Amino acid sequence: MNGYSIDHYTFSNRVYRFIHIWRCRYWRININYPMLLYFPPILGTGIFSAHEVTGITGVQVLFATIGGVLAYRKSGYLHVPLIIFMGFSVLIGSLIGGFGSRMMEEETINIIYGILAFIAVVLMFIPTKGIEGKVEEIHFNKWLASSLAFIVGIGAGIVGAGGAFLLVPIMLVILKIPTRITIASSLAITLISSIGATVGKVATGQVHFFPASIMVISSLIAAPLGAQVGKKVNAKVLKWILALLIGGTSIKIWSDILF
Repeated sequence: MNGYSIDHYTFSNRVYRFIHIWRCRYWRININYPMLLYFPPILGTGIFSAHEVTGITGVQVLFATIGGVLAYRKSGYLHVPLIIFMGFSVLIGSLIGGFGSRMMEEETINIIYGILAFIAVVLMFIPTKGIEGKVEEIHFNKWLASSLAFIVGIGAGIVGAGGAFLLVPIMLVILKIPTRITIASSLAITLISSIGATVGKVATGQVHFFPASIMVISSLIAAPLGAQVGKKVNAKVLKWILALLIGGTSIKIWSDILF
């Protein structure tokens, strides 16, 4: 039986702060979904359904990315044409995913997250060259970028993620976008994606606003701490921590599905 309590909110708040501190600034992988799905029942503080978790996560990602985009607005690294092409496609995809997720069984949502989590872990360790360049010098395949963003948007809309965990490696490895431009522009694209996902979740009644507001406040508090830790901790160590967290939750999801 689904339900939640004030203890559940307190738990989510504290755990999210801890997790956010250890998130890599560049990959921004979504681990909120398994965190809210599995941790509260383990500690006996309440239960969120898969639909409720995706709704809460979608709202949190929306507000978290707003701050990131504002921070980069004068950096010169926001590639407007790339954001327009990928942003429009990811918005359509996330709207489809956000609205369509209401008709999905919880097991289906878990399977989709498990697939995305596996892909994310693999992509984390694909070596990328530190390509650099000016925004005006960047050229990309518009049809390929739009198609990939649309696919990512559907998956992100379903699980309530902004999709940066897949957008970043796609932009770096496939589209060959310079690193700094990728980091800044992917934030803007993720913001657009999270708008679509959030609209779909809210319209279909998948969002509990009080726990979502707790997650938003926690992320705003934890983000500066995460940035400071991210500057001091070796990037490879952060990647391994994230890979273990995501890999572990992915194994848990697949074990529940298969056994």
